[in-house]
Amino acid sequence: MSLISLQFQKQLGETQFDVDLDIPATGITAIFGRSGAGKTSLINVISGLIKPDSGLIKVNDRILFDDNHSIDVAVEKRNVGYVFQDARLFPHYSVKGNLTYGVKQADDTYFSKVVTLLSLTNMLDRYPADLSGGEKQRVAIGRALLSKPDILLMDEPLASLDLPRKREVMPFLEKLADEVKTPILYVTHSLNEILRLASHLVIVNDGKVEISGSIEEVWGSNSMRPWQSFSEQSSLFEATIAEHHHQYALTKVQLAENVFLWVQGIDGKLGSSIRLQVRANDVSIALDKPERTSIRNILKARVSLIESKNIANDKQSVGVQLDLGTNRQLWATITPWALDELDLNMGMDVYVQIKGVSVTQRDIAFTHE
Repeated sequence: MSLISLQFQKQLGETQFDVDLDIPATGITAIFGRSGAGKTSLINVISGLIKPDSGLIKVNDRILFDDNHSIDVAVEKRNVGYVFQDARLFPHYSVKGNLTYGVKQADDTYFSKVVTLLSLTNMLDRYPADLSGGEKQRVAIGRALLSKPDILLMDEPLASLDLPRKREVMPFLEKLADEVKTPILYVTHSLNEILRLASHLVIVNDGKVEISGSIEEVWGSNSMRPWQSFSEQSSLFEATIAEHHHQYALTKVQLAENVFLWVQGIDGKLGSSIRLQVRANDVSIALDKPERTSIRNILKARVSLIESKNIANDKQSVGVQLDLGTNRQLWATITPWALDELDLNMGMDVYVQIKGVSVTQRDIAFTHE
């Protein structure tokens, strides 16, 4: 498996960076953390804008920095694409001129593919002053892609846009994840962007990597809990479409072997992948299998973790982690009263009822009860 390897040390102000990170060289990896944690500095080390004090930076098999062998590839030779918060287009160049700026060898087929992907065909003769913020960012993304980079770095590309412009650009970013083979490192502070775009997630804290892994794994970890309010606690699952029930406009999706959920009908091919989000307060626990209920999704599970927490004004809730099998973990939030009455203990077999399942597939979002 191709990897992007980052092992480096760097003193920046009061922050001592000590990073040891391998991430897949495919799809979108989100770099997440609080302001000042070192997210942008991390990708700037890859681009060459920041030189480490020591370490090794490697993209696939290409070494960009290695202090042991005195290797420090110049910024312009790293073949790294970069999309900043602001588009940074040349005002005196047309859209086409901006797109082709820096392209070393013309490739009409690839140019057409990128322009079509980002829906830029009808604005090639326009100038930046005549573009919306969302259109400018699409041009900036296209310019970065047309340089055919080994890796694409994106530093909060939606941060400077208002909500309508963010909604305009988001579908194109989702297409990048599906259609462009270039690995993308995406710095963001938006949980919504992570949910919709990322396949891998890295949390950075004070110049160090707190956790790194698949979006499903990291989302369900303790490192992610502080970032979600009580009402936002949730579990993520990568699933595949298993069956369509046309009479009731429902779709059955598979989470694991013999683990299925029904969701609102999805226009997708059997076997295609989707992402599910289940909020913890939409999950209830029963000792006996519920009968004659309106809830369609009832699964067997085993209690794997119980943790109490204060949420506000000394009110408490209890987080219960439930093992659905094959390392698929589901969180439920219940009251201490329910915990005591059910006498839940680690390892206990129970049934879970899932009231709501959210599905995000490209620019489509559904909720099913």
